[in-house]
Parts: sequence; structure tokens; C-alpha cells
Amino acid sequence: MGKKTIYKSGEGKRLITQHYENYLKSFEFDTERIYVETSFGKTHVLAAGPKAGKPIFILQGGNCINPMTLSWFLPIIEHYRIYAPDTIGHPGYSDDTRISAKDKSFAQWINELMDHFNIEHCTFIGPSYGGGIILRLASFMPEKIDCAVLVSPAGITLGSKMRMIKEILLPLLLFNRTSSEKYLDKITGNMSDNTMKEIDKRIIGDVFKYIRLEQDMPKLTKREELAHYNAPTMVIAGEKDLFFPENRVRNVAKEVIPNLVAFKAYDMGHFPSETDLVEINREIINFLKDSY
Repeated sequence: MGKKTIYKSGEGKRLITQHYENYLKSFEFDTERIYVETSFGKTHVLAAGPKAGKPIFILQGGNCINPMTLSWFLPIIEHYRIYAPDTIGHPGYSDDTRISAKDKSFAQWINELMDHFNIEHCTFIGPSYGGGIILRLASFMPEKIDCAVLVSPAGITLGSKMRMIKEILLPLLLFNRTSSEKYLDKITGNMSDNTMKEIDKRIIGDVFKYIRLEQDMPKLTKREELAHYNAPTMVIAGEKDLFFPENRVRNVAKEVIPNLVAFKAYDMGHFPSETDLVEINREIINFLKDSY
């Protein structure tokens, strides 16, 4: 593999893309696959839902595959036209080019994708790293966002670094050294409060094995960056989220986001359970009815 690729081997890339294809096959709806040339590189976009529906961009979590986090929002696809790009520089079919999540690069990338689909402004939904990308867009191009849903979002605040080292980083180092299921179970259990689906656990394990992980989190957003951002925004957070815990996210989100119309807390980890997702999607659909 080339020096700049995020994949550690050609076999690793094949395995990750096979996971991607298997996940798509599990969906009970048609998916279009569109490649868009951007100034940051080629971007692969999944499009689904009624073509006449209002557009929504759903941005994937970091260091995972697009269909995994897209699967969290399946009820929304029934009502809206969904555009879900593979984040450039992350696992998937977009180019491997890593771009900064600390400046306007991601905002520019999203703007170019919107231009391709002739969308001037729309709703955005982003879990984790995807939430951080939305906040970069809100900082530099707030007029592009009609309303936003941030789920366990990066870009607001961080959890305890000591806890992340103890409960994620150390088991990850041991997993990479030994490939022991014991350490993968520990990592995925800590990420999801022991509710992660087996298919997701397998994918996460292969991502850890075969991907050079993106280690830089999106920039923590300052209040002054959102001075011109007035779109209705809902934040959903997990009380047991190691990366972005609800108690920290709630306090900072209230200070930073000007039009925070709803904040929902769930007894969940960074990955929501299937039960949590039923309620989360109900909350999001109600929010969209009122705000979009």
C-alpha cells in the first residue's frame, strides 16, 4: 500500500470494504452510490430515501464505516432524502486524504458536496466525529444549516483522559499486541456499556487491526465561533460515554450553542443500544417536525 493510505495493508482494506458491502446488503432500502470530486479528493456518498423528501446530511462517526452509523438512523430514511458521505480520510470509499478538523477544511468539503447536489441549506445529523464536523460547518458557514442534531458529539468537550487511557487505550495496545478477544470485548464493552452488536464489534476489531486511526479530535468549539449560528440544535448525549460524557457536554453545550432547543440524556455509552435508538429516533423525528 502507498505511504499515505490509512490502511496498513491491501488485505486490511479488502476486509474493511467487505464489511461495508455486507452492511449495505443488510439494509431494506435502495441505496445510490455517488462519487463527488472535491478539492480535498474524491468522496463516496450514499443516497437513500424518497427523492422528493427534504434533504438531510448524515455524517459518520470517526474511525468506523459509514453504514454502521447510518444504521442508527434508519427510521429517518423513510421520510427524508439522506446524503451520507464517507468522511474523507476515514475508512470507506472516499480518498484517504486526511484533512484538518480544526480549521474550515471540513466546512469547505461539506459545502462542495452540497453544491454537487444543488442543496443550498439543509438539516445535518452527526454522531461523534460527525457532530464535530457539523460544528465546524456551523462556525464557518452557519447559513448552510437549517437545523442540527448532534449525537454523542465531538467538538464540545472531552471526558477524562485518565479514564480513556485506562478503559480504551491500554486495552487497545494489548489487543493490537495479542489479538485477544478478551481485550476487544473490554474495549467495545466500555464504548457501548456492553450493548454493542456483534457485527459492529467485528468491524471495530478489524478497524483497530488494519487502519491507521485518526487520533486528532475535532476542535473544541468556542462560543464566539458560533456567534452567527442560530439554527435550532438538539444534542443527545450518553451518561456513560467515556469520550463525551453527558454531564460535561450538557454544561458546555448550553454555553456554546446559541439556539440549543433540546438536550436529551440517555443511560448509554458512546455507542447507543438498539433500545436507546428507538427512543433517539423518535426524539429526532419529533424535533425535525418542529424545526425543519
